[in-house]
Amino acid sequence: MAQRSRLTGLVPEPIDLPAELADLRKEVREFISQELDAGSWTPRIDAWHTAWDGEFSKRLGQRGWLGMTVPVELGGHGLSALARYVVTEELLAAGAPVAAHWISDRQVAPSLVRFGTDHQQQVFLPLLVAGEIFFGIGMSEPDAGSDLASIRTRATATEGGWIISGTKVWTTGAHLAGAMIVLARTSARDESNRHAGMSQFIVDTSAPGVTISPIRLLSGEHHFNEVVFDNVFVPDDMVLGEIGNGWHQVTSELAFERSGPERFLSTFPLYSELLTSGSDEPFEPGQLREVGALFAQLWTLRQMSLGVAGALDSGAAPNVAAAIVKDIGTRFEGEVIEAAQRVIDKEPNRQGDPYERQLAEAVLHAPGFTLRGGTNEILRGIIAKEVGLR
Repeated sequence: MAQRSRLTGLVPEPIDLPAELADLRKEVREFISQELDAGSWTPRIDAWHTAWDGEFSKRLGQRGWLGMTVPVELGGHGLSALARYVVTEELLAAGAPVAAHWISDRQVAPSLVRFGTDHQQQVFLPLLVAGEIFFGIGMSEPDAGSDLASIRTRATATEGGWIISGTKVWTTGAHLAGAMIVLARTSARDESNRHAGMSQFIVDTSAPGVTISPIRLLSGEHHFNEVVFDNVFVPDDMVLGEIGNGWHQVTSELAFERSGPERFLSTFPLYSELLTSGSDEPFEPGQLREVGALFAQLWTLRQMSLGVAGALDSGAAPNVAAAIVKDIGTRFEGEVIEAAQRVIDKEPNRQGDPYERQLAEAVLHAPGFTLRGGTNEILRGIIAKEVGLR
């Protein structure tokens, strides 16, 4: 009982969405319906990670659905995190091609608002809000995985700026992005404080010395990249935040990265197909229990995620709660695949009907669900430390 009490309150209480957001949700659904009717795109599994469509992102920008939480005075729309939640939830549920702007909108824009200089904000935020520039995030490295304290990429001070050398891996969309935020060591690693001495830099992906190579999925698709920095010069005005404050800045981003609806809706289009057109026969009682249990899990995860979104709206940084949402949510995404295969006797087929195609996409992408954004094992360590179990 004592252990259970330590877990109580880690995730903020779920909130009720303001009534005025119902109109926004309706507007987004109408937009999605028009896009699908026009054949602009085909719903995808894991669309926030794999379905890159810069023109679609620009159309969202024209409607005011990018940079929604960026203050008006910085070129954004000054709306709440909950308004953004409604928009992203609908886009993800529809399997819309949101990958191009996803990292820019989810992480980079809030980081620029919080830590960027006036110059950086003026240069990048209006472009992000319009869907005119897309960013990658350079964190993970070979042999480091989710342990960011082990990064080896170095930034050395030089006249007028910094020289960056090192390698980043699993960098989503780097080959299509115009810039990256790179985490690098600016002082020697201190074993007594492994998180000290890191800094963040805004790096032009076309700069001399930047080499981007694909890391292909089992399907042959190219979303991940290895990015090598060979003595890349970054001017002083492209330091993000304070030198030596990189760990604090990175961890402040994690609640945005780990708690959103993308952490449990990657396979929702498959679940939707399962309910609507996966089988020509009515579900038997056992099958109904399977799909009903998934719905109960989905609704619980949504309430947890909304609780974190509400906390972010109030200025909090619920990093542990975000870790819980990601851990449970990414496992749920895999459970959708397993249940779908038990309920309907169809084989994955990338050239088949919508259900078979989405099942194939889900199976191929599933290995990454619990890895990206911090492995679930690392997240459980964070949670255990918070509740005093280690």
